[in-house]
Amino acid sequence: MLIVATLAVAYSFPSYGQAKPQKPELTWYTDVKKAHEESAKTNRPIFAFFTGSDWCGWCHRLQANVFAKEEFVAWAKKSVVLLELDFPRRKQLPQELAQQNAELQQVFQVRGYPTVWLFYMTKDSTTNKFNISALGSLGYPQGAQPGKEQLKFLADAESVMKNKS
Repeated sequence: MLIVATLAVAYSFPSYGQAKPQKPELTWYTDVKKAHEESAKTNRPIFAFFTGSDWCGWCHRLQANVFAKEEFVAWAKKSVVLLELDFPRRKQLPQELAQQNAELQQVFQVRGYPTVWLFYMTKDSTTNKFNISALGSLGYPQGAQPGKEQLKFLADAESVMKNKS
């Protein structure tokens, strides 16, 4: 599935623009512009994790059963740029960050959590807007052998990444 969308991102996040370490091994960005810079520099797609950090049980399971596993960490370091798009209920994000996350939620039509989208972005130099070329989406790995969710997730992610057209 190929989705092409245009995204106008004109915000700057004072403390949220920097990389957010989840664990020492992985860097998660919260600012899509910073993720785009890293993606452009490394030629790796953005791995956008739509989550409800303070309420979503399946998001917590995905983090524990997939993102925290050695296989995922190794794959993510060489294959993608990580971007966390949070939709908390009990804490408030800075307005600019909440607006960015909501705009990306609309672009990708995210209806449930966790949802992961893999995509590339290019910046149009005349309009200063970003064009998004989506590769596809993922959720919690259904049908995975218990204790091996990371393997099913990574196989699914590799399949999505083959859609680089």
